[in-house]
Amino acid sequence: MRAILCTEFADPPRLSVAAQDCPAPSAGQVRVRVQAAAVSFMDLLMVQGRYQMRPPLPFVPGTDAAGVIDAVGPDVTGLQPGNRVICSDWTGAWAEQRLVAESQITPVPGGLDLETACTVRYAYGTAHYALVECARLQPGETVFVSGAAGGVGLATVDLARHLGARVLAGVSSPERAAVALSRGAEQVIVYGPGDLKAQLMALTGGRGVDIGVDQVGGEVFGGLSRAMAWGGRLLPIGFTSGSIPSLPANLPLLKNYALVGAFWGAWSQRHPEPSARADRQLLAWIRAGQLRPLVSEVLALEQAAEALHRLGTRAVQGRLVLRVV
Repeated sequence: MRAILCTEFADPPRLSVAAQDCPAPSAGQVRVRVQAAAVSFMDLLMVQGRYQMRPPLPFVPGTDAAGVIDAVGPDVTGLQPGNRVICSDWTGAWAEQRLVAESQITPVPGGLDLETACTVRYAYGTAHYALVECARLQPGETVFVSGAAGGVGLATVDLARHLGARVLAGVSSPERAAVALSRGAEQVIVYGPGDLKAQLMALTGGRGVDIGVDQVGGEVFGGLSRAMAWGGRLLPIGFTSGSIPSLPANLPLLKNYALVGAFWGAWSQRHPEPSARADRQLLAWIRAGQLRPLVSEVLALEQAAEALHRLGTRAVQGRLVLRVV
């Protein structure tokens, strides 16, 4: 099978197309013939060696894929060859075949194309975990989403709007504001010389933000941490700025707000059943048109390095997808 191979951690990434064998699935595993694979910022960090885990070299990058099951291992129940599925793991998506644990696979309903479906688990799964499981979002609450034009950010805007929240979005340039508005943001803040805290307090009538979902870190997290409402929930989910911030403990103390980490990938592996339920619900909402993932471009598998370059230079809105077969 063809696969993208990372043989060393480097920036810019150094990837090659290689021929590899994909073994038969063992107990509890499923082999998927991949048709489409998503590209995420986590994938970029992984091949640069900057993620919190480093896979043994060499490895096939890619977290999320969609395709058709072509073999199942012993003890696998409820899945069979021919099923259209989405699947996730820390690595292995950018190949014509991959082995995945049964617990990390969700069937794709009819009528939903696989290029859209492959973007759901990581981005919308993170959004659902953050908003529903961690923050316990209630209709009418105000949510601020940083990095709102990217994959996870845009999914969070889309889902928060669907769940009845008032959504405020933060983006890095005026050109990225329109996409956040198109998915349900009521107001968009473009980071710049303005005081983020002052802007958020003005947009909330001085009350502050009920739920802050931050994947940027750095100064954005600092401003958001000072603009939380009483009893709010502040969720760090990533640090695309490259700066991991700290939080003065008096800030959550004075407003009784909670700081809640939202690491969906680890949660989905520890708690596969609620994660699978969330996947099924998200796919149903997408099929019904209630959520609208944005696939901005589909590239060939061999263009994986170009896709990562675009992500690294903030040239992507929504998600990039690699067409595998």
